[in-house]
Amino acid sequence: MINLEKRNIFVTGATGGIGGSIIETLNQYGANIIASGTNEEKLNTIKSKYKNIKTINFNISNHKKIDSLVEEVSDSFNGKIDGLINNAGVNNDNLSLRMSLDEWQKVIDINLTSTFLLSKFFIKKMLKNKYGKIVNITSIVGHTGNIGQSNYAASKSGIVGMTKSLAIEYAKKNITLNCVSPGFIQSRMTDNIIESVKAVLTSRIPMARLGNGEDVANSVAFLSSDQASYITGETIHVNG
Repeated sequence: MINLEKRNIFVTGATGGIGGSIIETLNQYGANIIASGTNEEKLNTIKSKYKNIKTINFNISNHKKIDSLVEEVSDSFNGKIDGLINNAGVNNDNLSLRMSLDEWQKVIDINLTSTFLLSKFFIKKMLKNKYGKIVNITSIVGHTGNIGQSNYAASKSGIVGMTKSLAIEYAKKNITLNCVSPGFIQSRMTDNIIESVKAVLTSRIPMARLGNGEDVANSVAFLSSDQASYITGETIHVNG
């Protein structure tokens, strides 16, 4: 059985669809959670729904303050951080010939650079406790590519390579790093896809349906638990 009781876990991107499912599932398994996001209204909703979850309004694109964020989280957990879920991310789609440097850089900075910096600073804390589990949320697009998403695909595939490298560096320190790669997941984003396009996407999925946030969250919970103690540098594909 997955058991996350007394595990202190920080989750980014908690106000999104997948993020919401992740904190709900981790909470069900008994984890102590601090959730971050940038939508104050949704953060307040989380606080109302889960009296035991602390929230932080923080934009992870602010790289110079990530170390301060980590200190705040560490202090809230009395210096003991067991898990980090790097879920926050953005897309800014455009065909490559039309993509501006700003469109490219924004996605790389938030999805890849912020994930690296958060991992780096949290690993420093985990080393002191000789324990830690980091789960990075990637995407099927990082493995297959997609029209108009060269920046997004690069950022997500970059996370996989980075995760493998960090996993090797800290394997002997009892710190594991893994990825969960969602396919097409039912969300506000997919709700906006016209039915004809959604039908084409679904036809390419062997299970002939979109996934849901809980499908992703279950894999995150597993990799955050001691059930996955001998797994590191790997990617679980949740794509049907």
